[in-house]
Amino acid sequence: MVSIHKWPFCPMTVFSSAKNAHVRPVHCAFSPPCALPSNKIAYFWMDTGYARPLLLVEADSMKPFFKLKSRKELQDIIDKFPSLPGEAVPVEAALNRVLCQDILSPEDLPPFPRSTMDGFAVRASDTFGASESQPALFDVIGEVAMGTSPEGLSLKPGQAARIWTGGELPDGADAVVMVEYTEAIDSRTIEVSRSVSPLENVIERGEDVSSGNKVLEAGRLLRPQELGLLAGLGVTSVEVHRRPNVAVISTGDELVPAQTTPPRGKIRDINSTTLCAQIRAAGGIPVPMGIVQDSRHGLVEACVKALEKAADVVLVSGGSSVGQRDFTIEAFRAVEGADILAHGVSVRPGKPTILARTGDRALFGLPGHVASAMVVFYLFVYPLIRKFQGFSQPHHLSLRRINARITRNYPSRPGREEYLRVRLTQNQGEWHAEPVFGKSGLIFPLVEADGLLVIHRDSEGLYQGDSAEVLLLP
Repeated sequence: MVSIHKWPFCPMTVFSSAKNAHVRPVHCAFSPPCALPSNKIAYFWMDTGYARPLLLVEADSMKPFFKLKSRKELQDIIDKFPSLPGEAVPVEAALNRVLCQDILSPEDLPPFPRSTMDGFAVRASDTFGASESQPALFDVIGEVAMGTSPEGLSLKPGQAARIWTGGELPDGADAVVMVEYTEAIDSRTIEVSRSVSPLENVIERGEDVSSGNKVLEAGRLLRPQELGLLAGLGVTSVEVHRRPNVAVISTGDELVPAQTTPPRGKIRDINSTTLCAQIRAAGGIPVPMGIVQDSRHGLVEACVKALEKAADVVLVSGGSSVGQRDFTIEAFRAVEGADILAHGVSVRPGKPTILARTGDRALFGLPGHVASAMVVFYLFVYPLIRKFQGFSQPHHLSLRRINARITRNYPSRPGREEYLRVRLTQNQGEWHAEPVFGKSGLIFPLVEADGLLVIHRDSEGLYQGDSAEVLLLP
């Protein structure tokens, strides 16, 4: 029971002047006769210069209020998580994965000197001085067919061999004359009307990669070009950082699966679908855990089950605030070995975000509203999923960013960094951001948005035409 104490009006010093009167909890230690035990919390009506006592409650009977961390503070905590260990995967399955170890070239690439043009392999010195008015004559002694070795074919002065793009140069040849600068006199004789320099139209052995050289370093993102290099070197398997398993738990007595027709008072679960899609886009492996009712015991069971399924990250949407049916923080505390690293972040939307850690695994409590959950995911969960995969460069750890000019005045309350949904247009090479308004429980404003415009925590808003940073939504 909460006991209410009626105290007479009493003036006291207010620690911070309030522009508007409001109720706030404070821990107090009055001089007699109003002294409070240390485990009590007093509520006052705050007004400039005065405090009117309203009620007294047991401290243990209340859920704790947020101790907000800044976005930077929470990102610094996330940065302390290590990357996941490696696993061997076939090269064809390694796209967008990150290498765990350096790759040394097992051979030269190319393994032999190759022609880059269709034409004739020659000794470059034999073409010096050749012109249209005074062409050089060559005896054609053979042809290097595609995919064959010119073994046994060796050029002497005044000799040439027919060759095709990609073909191996025969012994004695050090250049290729393009077919456009030749003319056949008979079946065994050609005229060359243009001189070539040594190695012209030729790729030397090992010119691309030399045997034993480091060609790819640990931490490298494997793009199509890196996979092509590995294939060219005969590397068929690589060690890459493992992709994280990310469990998704939706909470709420009001939720039903998306495929269900909800009765009155119920709504379909949106967060499971959006979060699983965001996880895939970040490179993680989503592990849907279904819907959990508003029950501390049920949520603890779901979190433990997710960790038993080898989840590297557990996402719980809903229940992260301090309401009577918000059990996420209690559930995380009940997980063996879990430490609460943050409860509350100074961002809008997304204030009631929770981050806990057990070993090298993370548990996030996300807001239940779909827009808030998605924004918090992009700000904090996305970087962790990327870090787990071995990414380290800043542009790989967050959404792409541009600068844009806001198209109208927009007021903002200082104290929290705000992420405003915006629609982007381009005019004369400059980006413009038009606010897309909507409450945090609505999904359609995000459908219409192209990005999130950042309003810093100390700002009171932006004037039309002001430039601001925008995070581009995938």
